[in-house]
Amino acid sequence: MGMSVTISAATEQDAEQILKLQFLCYQSEAELYGDYSIEPLTQPLDSLRAELADGTVLVARLGDEVVASVRAAVDVDGTARIDKLIVHPRMQRHGLGGRLLDAIERKVSEGSGAKSFQLFTGHRSEHNLRLYRKHGYEPVSTQRVDERLSLVTLAKEAQASAFVASA
Repeated sequence: MGMSVTISAATEQDAEQILKLQFLCYQSEAELYGDYSIEPLTQPLDSLRAELADGTVLVARLGDEVVASVRAAVDVDGTARIDKLIVHPRMQRHGLGGRLLDAIERKVSEGSGAKSFQLFTGHRSEHNLRLYRKHGYEPVSTQRVDERLSLVTLAKEAQASAFVASA
């Protein structure tokens, strides 16, 4: 392959690349649910910049190209809400999403003292659901958004991540 993928904290300079990657990655979700007005496809650059300033955002790079990203913010109760785990379509199915998920869990546990992790995905997003279950997440609720979409919320305790990562 020549180059290896590195994971690091995102910077303000990554904002446009992350937003473009997000737009590309969420096309398949929009198609799956028949809804191209989903927030990841309509998020403005200023909103993403605010997330970079206020939360924890990691990127995976292949050379200078951002090929994956994930975000998290820890609330006052110590729950890290993980959001927008995206991997470039050509890089999918090679373990990068799992590496990024492990990395964001470690980062928010060390930096913010997260006690638990929570994330969500659509009920038809089987690949996402498999990935999250493989990393120790269990479904805790399902919320019907409309006739096409139900959001499945999955969670796990922070201590569980150490065991899963070492397994």
